[in-house]
Amino acid sequence: MSVRCSRSAILTDPILYSFRRCPYAIRARLALAVSGTAVEHREVKLRDKPEEMLAASPKGTVPVLVLPDGRVIDESLDIMRWALARNDPEDWLAGDDAALIAANDGAFKGHLDRYKYPERYAADGVDHRAAGLAMLGALEARLAQGAYLGGARFGLADAAILPFVRQFAAVNREWFAAQDLVRVQGWLAAFVGSPLFEGVMAVREVWRGGAAA
Repeated sequence: MSVRCSRSAILTDPILYSFRRCPYAIRARLALAVSGTAVEHREVKLRDKPEEMLAASPKGTVPVLVLPDGRVIDESLDIMRWALARNDPEDWLAGDDAALIAANDGAFKGHLDRYKYPERYAADGVDHRAAGLAMLGALEARLAQGAYLGGARFGLADAAILPFVRQFAAVNREWFAAQDLVRVQGWLAAFVGSPLFEGVMAVREVWRGGAAA
């Protein structure tokens, strides 16, 4: 787990630096919300990161969670597991699958980035779309065995992977809807239509150095 100490003053609630559309930040917010963990949410612009966030986590990526004792957790999965270890009312940890999440965060995320931003990576977006689709095909087969990746109940693996599948689908919604991914599409639709997802995707004002902007 990536946990470090910060020189921040003693806090009442943890501070969460987040960016609304970032899939890593989304999954951290999901776990914080389902665990009932109250946080001071600081929405940031990634092109104009606040000094306080960079002081806590110099790598400059979201999410960043600053705990009341000054410790910093700046990896999304670590935030998820920290929150759920404190309180896991829906038993998400029983649906953890480290290998499946690693495949998502590695190969699938690499294909997603090159499909979505081919010019940024000098990549063939169509080839990477096909590779990502093949990985979604494996999820389709897994969902044939149960409603969720861990079986009958939504769990950590679902929450960790769905924000990336949502991003993949959004690149070309018509193309995605035409693919033979009935179970994946239904799994995704149920997720984005859930009160939990709608809650964590609420639009917030940007926070800059103690003041909303």
